[in-house]
Amino acid sequence: RKEYVDLYVNYEFNKSVQKPFEDFMQGFLRGCPARNWKMFFPKELQVLLQGHETFDWHLLEENVTYTQYRKSDQTIRNFWTVFHKLPEEKKKMFLAFLSGSDRITGYGLEYFRFCIEDPQEENPDEVCPYASTCNLILFLPR
Repeated sequence: RKEYVDLYVNYEFNKSVQKPFEDFMQGFLRGCPARNWKMFFPKELQVLLQGHETFDWHLLEENVTYTQYRKSDQTIRNFWTVFHKLPEEKKKMFLAFLSGSDRITGYGLEYFRFCIEDPQEENPDEVCPYASTCNLILFLPR
């Protein structure tokens, strides 16, 4: 019985997927040569490819720059007060709104910078916040 189970498990996990895996690996290595990836440990490679999933949101606040705003402005203070009260899922949704992804690149949050800018609209009550994802700018009306 043990031999049967061993052979069956070997077939299911190795033999049955060998050809599709070889085809995938050949295509993957054509675009991403293995010599470039061997320097990473598996966890490091995962972070590099997928990005970070956990964040220090206060560090994010520290890294923000402001245009036509100061950190002490009431609008900015209100923004960060509300932001820090949001659940984790909503904060990640904000990150996706701002950058197009709910993850931060492999470099880490300490290198992630974005700008909050006043769009200087004539009637700011009629304008919703919007973002320039390519430039990492949040346009936040007063």
